Formats: sequence, structure tokens, C-alpha cells
Amino acid sequence: MPIKIKNILPTLSIIGAVFLWGSSFVAMRIVLKDLHPFAVMFCRLFSALIFIIPISIKLFPKSYQKNDWKILLSMVLFQPCLYFLFESNALTFTTSSQAGVISACLPLMVAVAAWFFLSESINSKTIIGLILSISGVILLTIFQSRQVDAPHPVLGNILEVGAMFSACANLILIKKLSSNYGTWSLTGMQIVAGTIFFLPGIKYIINTDPSIWTMQLIFLLLYLGICVSFLAFGLYNWGISKIKVSRASIFINLIPITAVMLGWLILGETLNSKQMIAAIIVISGVFLSNQK
Repeated sequence: MPIKIKNILPTLSIIGAVFLWGSSFVAMRIVLKDLHPFAVMFCRLFSALIFIIPISIKLFPKSYQKNDWKILLSMVLFQPCLYFLFESNALTFTTSSQAGVISACLPLMVAVAAWFFLSESINSKTIIGLILSISGVILLTIFQSRQVDAPHPVLGNILEVGAMFSACANLILIKKLSSNYGTWSLTGMQIVAGTIFFLPGIKYIINTDPSIWTMQLIFLLLYLGICVSFLAFGLYNWGISKIKVSRASIFINLIPITAVMLGWLILGETLNSKQMIAAIIVISGVFLSNQK
């Protein structure tokens, strides 16, 4: 029994991270009604930074080796810095449907990158599961009820591709670093780097009407910072340190499912029949790819 629990913990950790990331869409939709996106990102990462200060000594890496700074710098540059920069701007130029279709390619990118850089094997179930989950996410985004204007879809799609490449590179680097560095040390580095990178968000906070700072807004920002930006990254980073990164990345396709379901429960958004079928396809692909 203990062995089975030990084997399933990384999967549960990744599922927990995915749920938190999926819930962030609902929270972000609410806070973005009052705050500029750059201000939201700074508040998220700064609150996470404040949260980790009491345990910062434990987060300090103890196995640093010469020239590791190059890999560590690349890791934090790819995510959260470039990833959030690309994606936040991409969604101002293209539709969420097109961005969703592109983001569905991330697990495939990671699987190929893990095979090339980490010599991870790709079996037939993983390939079929990838195809199913990617197809499901594509259908989920295509069949959404509402469409958003896209002033520059080509530029937006290019930026979204950049975000996916950044996320892919980050996952490969974390997998490489996880053998020498603790999970929470890597997470702490990401939070510190992201806070510095999004410092310009302070000017938007200063120019914000003080009356908008309600308890709900403050609670959601703390949730986004502590639970989504800190805890979720930590859970996911720990999970991919225990299992193949190509398998772990497939769970990312559950994020749209979580976002849609929580949007229905909390914001009253509807899920049409075609989207329900697409959700089942995504979940089927995820479970198939993780069958031994």
C-alpha cells in the first residue's frame, strides 16, 4: 500500500497544480475588471514573495555548482517572465479560441523536447493520448459560445507560440535542475525573478482608484499569489521531478476543463453539449497517456 501511495503522489500533486491554475482564470476575470494586467501580475508575484520570506532560508539552494547560473537564469527567464509577457499580450491581439488551439500543442512540444534533450521514450499510448487530448482542447476552444475580436490575429498567434515555447523550455530546464535543486528552491527563484520583472506594474497600482480595493479583490489577489503562483508551481515542479516530464505535461490540457467548469459554477457561464464532448475527449486522452 505505501508503495502505491508513493507512486500516485506525483500525479495527485500535478492534478492539484492544474486545478489551481485552472481556477486562476475565474479569479483573473474578476480582478481584471478593476486592475491593469501588469498590476495584477505584480500583485500576484509580490504576495507570493512575501509569503515565502519566512521560509526563505530553507529555500536557499545548497547544491549550487559552477556555471549553474546560466541554466537557472534561463529557467526563470522562460517562466514566469517571458511566458506571462507573451501570453498576456497575445490575448490582446488574437481570440481566446486561437490561443487555446495553440496552447493545446504544449504537451506535444514537451514530449518531443523531452525525447530530444532528456532521452525520454514515447510509447504508443502516450502518442494516442496526446492526439486525443490536443484534439479535445481544440474542439473545446472552437465550440465556445462567444467570440472575441482579434485586431491582429497573426501577431497574437505568434506571441502565443512564443509563450508555449517558453513554457516548454522551462519544463525541460526544471526537469534537468531537479536532480540537484529542491523543488521549492526552484519555485522561489521563479517568484523572485517574476516579481522583479513585473515591477512596472507598481505604476498602475499607484494610479488606481483607492475605492476599488475591496476585501474580495485583496483575497483574490492573495489567492492568485500564494495558491496559484507559489503553491501550484511548487506542486507541479515536484511532480515533474518524480515522473517523466512528457507525461506530466499532458495534465496541462485539463486546465481548460477546470476553467470552464469553475466558470459555470462561480460565474454562471454555460457549457454547451459540444464542449462537454470535447471535455470528455481531453480527460480520456490524459488518462490513456498515464496508463502503465
